Amino acid sequence: MGSERLEMRKRQMQIHQEAAASVLQTRHRMGNTPTNASNACCFCWCCCCSCSCLTVRNEDETIQRTTYERRTEETTNCDDSLKPALEDAHSWSASFEKIMKSAAGRSCFRQFLRTEFSEENMMFWLACEELKKETNKTVVEEKVRQIYEDFISILSPKEVSLDSRVREVINRNMLEPTSHTFDDAQQQIYTLMQRDSYPRYMNSTAYTDLVKSLEEPPPEP
Repeated sequence: MGSERLEMRKRQMQIHQEAAASVLQTRHRMGNTPTNASNACCFCWCCCCSCSCLTVRNEDETIQRTTYERRTEETTNCDDSLKPALEDAHSWSASFEKIMKSAAGRSCFRQFLRTEFSEENMMFWLACEELKKETNKTVVEEKVRQIYEDFISILSPKEVSLDSRVREVINRNMLEPTSHTFDDAQQQIYTLMQRDSYPRYMNSTAYTDLVKSLEEPPPEP
């Protein structure tokens, strides 16, 4: 399983490197150098930036990043605190939308994704949902940068799989970050989970065992 995931990562990195090179070549031919290029590296819009902002962070940024990662990685298990009602669990089989609208559903599905080494898809989707709720421009820019480094950069171990078109959209959006910078990417990852992982979860022992446990009568006191 580990070797398969490594090979998949290598293929993704090759694809994304080619896409990034294509974007840079197009910008160079068109002479379309952004006016705020001196600040662009802070958002690593080019996907291959080697500037110090990738590795050097001041103390405040480190604290903010730690808090952010703790928040996006919390509630990772389908535990008793988020145990769904039987009716709720049954409704998940009706549509992917049902499971994604349920806090317990997202938690249980995320645990399943972890077993398939694709938990980053849910983490990215949740981070985008949180970003869209933010209105403070400074906070938005910080969250955009963190999301990019955590899930979009080819250097990240949690990189999500996106096609070249969406990556080009992100690169353009990074020049003027907003709470909707990753909308296209979020939709693509949502569709990927819906078409790929969701059907497997519905047919998995994890889901059937959960339903069975909810159907069992509670133990007598």
